[in-house]
Amino acid sequence: MIRFEGAVVRYPRAARAAVDGVTLDAPVGRVTAVAGPNGSGKSTLVRALLGRIPVAAGRVLVGDDDAAHLDRRTFATRVAVVPQREEPAFPLRVRDYVALGRYPHGGAWGAATPEDRSAVDRAVARADVAALAERRTDELSGGEWQRVRIARALAQEGRALVLDEPTTFLDVAHEMAVFELLAALAVEGVAVLLVSHQLNLVARFAHHIVLLNRGRVAAAGTPADVMQGSTLEAVYEWPLVVSRDPAVGAPTLVPLRAARRLP
Repeated sequence: MIRFEGAVVRYPRAARAAVDGVTLDAPVGRVTAVAGPNGSGKSTLVRALLGRIPVAAGRVLVGDDDAAHLDRRTFATRVAVVPQREEPAFPLRVRDYVALGRYPHGGAWGAATPEDRSAVDRAVARADVAALAERRTDELSGGEWQRVRIARALAQEGRALVLDEPTTFLDVAHEMAVFELLAALAVEGVAVLLVSHQLNLVARFAHHIVLLNRGRVAAAGTPADVMQGSTLEAVYEWPLVVSRDPAVGAPTLVPLRAARRLP
């Protein structure tokens, strides 16, 4: 559903490419995760998909179409995106904000259809924000705001969902709920492309992990393929071990304390 083919992205005046020849697939029915240290190019991939920064070489596909050639409304009917940073220009009632996800399916000033209202109801319920529906967006905590943004993306009902660090500000219960939701959406036939620092959760829920380092693919494959101690130590430049989650058997990263230097 979403494919990066040898994508190269450069920021002006940068010494090296932020994304350097990255190829990855995010097919329907799968959770595909992109991980890596700060500055490895994860969020740049999302910006390139959205057309916020041009692709210098290679291309980004949505289905069989080059994303750069799709008009914004067509793109938004196919792909819903939860970016890492976003602030509304002015406060809105939460339900009205979630309803913005229906904009690609109608018009800016068109009345909401029964289908629109049903889609918003489903999104509010699935993101667990029904209790917030009548509040204003500027009254929300960071975690509440994050869940509302996910609800708006769900209201778009695209076949692909892209999320950049979606569990930022969330407590453990809501963090797990988001990953469970993404897994359920994949089962329902959605292509989920997830950017996350939460390697241990990614290893439990993702079908495929792409590990970036300095803009390039350092490893790609199943969680077991990617979660190798030697690989992760080299990428993150920190001592660690990889063990097994006793509950589900998934690989788990355990960072070690740095050796103390004697005076």
